[in-house]
Amino acid sequence: MSIIEKKEKNLNQLISKLNSLTLTYSQPMYEVEKIKTEKNEILRQKIEIENKNNELLREHKYLKEKIKSLQLEVKKRSELEESFNQEIEELSQETENLVSEIEKWQT
Repeated sequence: MSIIEKKEKNLNQLISKLNSLTLTYSQPMYEVEKIKTEKNEILRQKIEIENKNNELLREHKYLKEKIKSLQLEVKKRSELEESFNQEIEELSQETENLVSEIEKWQT
């Protein structure tokens, strides 16, 4: 269970306790209002945290896809560079062979 899930579970338990407190105890009205205000504030914070979490999850997904895309691009460029280097090596070898053949014919 993730930390966020644990916190959410604890928060839900606290809200339930607050609800039961307002229903079971005969408290002065100002205390009941204070508890309701705290409950509403906790609910507001919970919603805010959930929204931030969802935003972070979306951002994480986007960045993960971006990294994957960049890795593919790097891989393609690397393969292209390797192919290019191989062609240069082959041309260099052919040039050496041609120079060698030309020297043979000149002597």
